[in-house]
Amino acid sequence: MDQFVEGNRAVLSEDEFAGHREFMATGCASCHNGPFFGGRSLQKAGAVKEWPVRNDVGREQVTKAEIDHMVFKVPVLRNVAKTKPYFHDGSVSDLDVAVRRMGEYQLGIRLEEKQVRQIVAWLNTLTGEIPQDYIRRPALP
Repeated sequence: MDQFVEGNRAVLSEDEFAGHREFMATGCASCHNGPFFGGRSLQKAGAVKEWPVRNDVGREQVTKAEIDHMVFKVPVLRNVAKTKPYFHDGSVSDLDVAVRRMGEYQLGIRLEEKQVRQIVAWLNTLTGEIPQDYIRRPALP
């Protein structure tokens, strides 16, 4: 992935590259941007269409400010294919369903099957290897 970000288009398949184009063209990158593709802002869940699950009111629960109703941190998309379930409440376990839901509720569009497939292919390219030192069992006394 980082090779692509640095300009090497050849590291992506046609579907992955098409997914990147769809990701950009549909507006996903307006929130999921930067080196980690997200994690840098707060946004309302249900920006265009009311979010279907409303049992968590987001930041409003902490700030008590109505303006924070259904506002959550935009998640990082790095390793998103390995970090299910999705959304603030873990209500979606399939990445393609999550992509469709984001299209509908955040962008106000119904993504076609081909678009979803390609965006998911692109999202899969954001999966990296976790350094073994990071997950190695610590030596205990």
